[in-house]
Amino acid sequence: QVQLVESGGGLVQAGGSLRLSCAASGRTFNRYTMGWFRQAPGKEREFVAAISWSGGSTYYADSVKGRFTISRDNAKYTVYLQMNSLKPEDTAVYYCAANNNYLIYTDYVRYDYWGQGTQVTVSS
Repeated sequence: QVQLVESGGGLVQAGGSLRLSCAASGRTFNRYTMGWFRQAPGKEREFVAAISWSGGSTYYADSVKGRFTISRDNAKYTVYLQMNSLKPEDTAVYYCAANNNYLIYTDYVRYDYWGQGTQVTVSS
């Protein structure tokens, strides 16, 4: 069982940056592939980025590629999402998620554990 707690959301102007963190409980954190998803009002949850258990592989949605960076620190049981050049269309609740299959998935149904989410609002 893994418990996930996101932090770092907030209000930022377009072009600005935010860094989201997701702190995990449990000593098996380094066995999990971690992902970030987001959900805007009235829209489906969408994949943002994912990172393998070792941090050696990452994958991004086309909409954030080149602007967002996912990373993890297994010693601190934490995964990060650095978001630069933010746009109003990035406004959403951001969730981190974990799956224990050692594979990177973009489909949210493949993830076993979820945090409560953190709101990111980008003003124009």
